[in-house]
Amino acid sequence: MSLSVVIKTPTVSYEQPLGLYIDGKWAAGVEQKTFETINPANECIIASVYIDIAVKAARKALNGIWAQTAPSQRGRLLTKLADLFEEDLETLSAIESLDNGKAISLSRGDVQAAADVLRYYGGWADKLHGKVIDTDPETLNYTRHEPIGVCGQIIPWNFPLLMWSWKIGPALATGNTVVLKTAEQTPLSGLYAANLCHKAGIPAGVVNIVSGVGGVAGAALAAHMDVDKIAFTGSTLIGRKIMRAAADSNLKKVTLELGGKSPNIVFNDATIDLAISWVNFGIFFNQGQCCCAGSRIYVQSGVYDQFVEAFKARVGRNIVGDPFADNTFQGPQVSRLQYDRIMGYIRSGNEEGATLEIGGQRQGTEGFYIQPTVFSNVKPEMTIMREEIFGPVCVICKFETEEEVVRLSNDSVYGLAAAVHTRDLNTAIRVSNALSAGTVWVNNYNMLTAQVPFGGCKESGIGRELGKYALSNYTHVKSVRIRVGGALF
Repeated sequence: MSLSVVIKTPTVSYEQPLGLYIDGKWAAGVEQKTFETINPANECIIASVYIDIAVKAARKALNGIWAQTAPSQRGRLLTKLADLFEEDLETLSAIESLDNGKAISLSRGDVQAAADVLRYYGGWADKLHGKVIDTDPETLNYTRHEPIGVCGQIIPWNFPLLMWSWKIGPALATGNTVVLKTAEQTPLSGLYAANLCHKAGIPAGVVNIVSGVGGVAGAALAAHMDVDKIAFTGSTLIGRKIMRAAADSNLKKVTLELGGKSPNIVFNDATIDLAISWVNFGIFFNQGQCCCAGSRIYVQSGVYDQFVEAFKARVGRNIVGDPFADNTFQGPQVSRLQYDRIMGYIRSGNEEGATLEIGGQRQGTEGFYIQPTVFSNVKPEMTIMREEIFGPVCVICKFETEEEVVRLSNDSVYGLAAAVHTRDLNTAIRVSNALSAGTVWVNNYNMLTAQVPFGGCKESGIGRELGKYALSNYTHVKSVRIRVGGALF
């Protein structure tokens, strides 16, 4: 059984590793089972990958070579890995577009962002320290920030390589080892990146990459008694299952980055052309398959009519097509299942009485392409207003006052992100502070960098990714109290 295959894309040809990356070596799953990954642009099978879990290898490395690796060396290994990502940027980008369907220009941005994240956390590796706490003259108290241990990490299909870096960067910087499960829809780039870990010199067993169906491999990882922490990015529904599995097993620490139904607010005084550009990017970026997508667009009454007409014109200029064409903005949805789900929401919007302003149909006859779709006259109780669609579909609603739009925006079980478009600084600050969201963008959207934390409140998750804040997800604090004085009595 071959553990690699040569794949040709429109931009590069490369050798795709298959199987499992465990303890620094490639191996087939113990049951020799495979599943197929599909090219969403033409619905053709790309390759087969295998299933298993690699916790023992991670535990061995944690207690062995990785425990003896100096923090500064951990940092050098991560920065070397970032360099390799940049060297292989074209290959990694091609894999992302082939496997996920996103436009090649966006894939290149994802790969560069992933390299930036790895380099950022490489810089943190030797800067983690505790404190000395003065309680009395006869005692020395200090704290240590120690790695949690073996970290199970489950990443989604919408940003495969970027989420790979978000998970692995802070985990390795803080001295943990990793068993990472790729999404069954998009396993290829994560497997390819495992070879770069080896090339960077990361010791065997520190990073283990497995592929498999979430209900099997992901569930086993979440419930494993020798996994100390689980990090998951995906739907709120599966996040609940992860939490239950963690509680029912060894009460492992959990961080969750989950769904969203994010409001994107345009005030009367906004610069309309700029607001339209950012609103368009906010919902249709990555085929709308983005947890923080600005899918609820609230426009103040004074500019509502102007905005709707101009926004429809802008949406009509979005180029939907071949992911490998340099001018493509929106590629196909990731899978038949996702395509059918989104089309079901579009039917729901029509049936419940919303006004279809533009789109709403399949694009072309081959592949999982959907026209960018905009609804107006959407009532609060409608399905397309309440539920996360995770596709290129948005709703536009009119509002009158600041108080009204804050209430409407917060009327959701989600709280991942939001945006405010205004030229008034006071309005921007007031509304940003009033919104129930982990991230609020002002006069922009979907701008994420390694230094700034990201995560949600309410049913959008627990904990934070990125920035210094993410490091606390991967360490526990130990207190040491040393008696330096004489006898107590």
